[in-house]
Amino acid sequence: MADPVLIGENMTGGYGNGPDILHDCTIAVEKGQIAVIVGPNGAGKSTAMKAVFGMLNLRQGSVRLGGDDITALTPQARVRKGMGFVPQTSNIFPSMTVEENLEMGAFIRDDDIGSTMEQVYTLFPILRDKRRQAAGELSGGQRQQVAVGRALMTQPTVLMLDEPTAGVSPIVMDELFDRIIEIARTGISILMVEQNARQALGIADKGYVMVQGENRYTDTGEALLADPEVRKSFLGG
Repeated sequence: MADPVLIGENMTGGYGNGPDILHDCTIAVEKGQIAVIVGPNGAGKSTAMKAVFGMLNLRQGSVRLGGDDITALTPQARVRKGMGFVPQTSNIFPSMTVEENLEMGAFIRDDDIGSTMEQVYTLFPILRDKRRQAAGELSGGQRQQVAVGRALMTQPTVLMLDEPTAGVSPIVMDELFDRIIEIARTGISILMVEQNARQALGIADKGYVMVQGENRYTDTGEALLADPEVRKSFLGG
């Protein structure tokens, strides 16, 4: 097995001085793979992703990116190291145009961003059509495309998505998943938290089923979908 591009290993911790939410949790993703974290509400899925991104205190465990220990780095420093993060909410600047949102995504760069912007427009053609429009006027699915596009402007090696299909229609969800597959094919690793567990595991190379802040099951997406216990407990039979 290849070494993971990103691994949060044996993570235990919570927010501030509060109780531990994660308990010896390990999440990893290899180059160009899609890793998905699923589980019931309150299982700690988003918390695990935020721990990997440096948004809460780890009392135990470590985070490594490209072989480097980044456990002590701030989220901003992690972005400069190659992490892109799309939160579930408040992930665009609604009063700015689509193009301005994408330009904001390239804030860490001092080279020409034109080719990356062209790649985003090729991936999400509707954004090219609406590039002069305020992002807040777009549909929910289009706003999500802006958020993902903005994260891609940093040229990340790992793209982390927190509930990317929350609140969108099934058709839009399928389209977003197709684009996520395309992004992974370019060699970018994807780490995704998703409520639509069955659909997400369907595109996942690796799946993590979390319960109460712990890894309950870890396997390929295909194997988890076929596991009778996982199906009964988490996928509705």
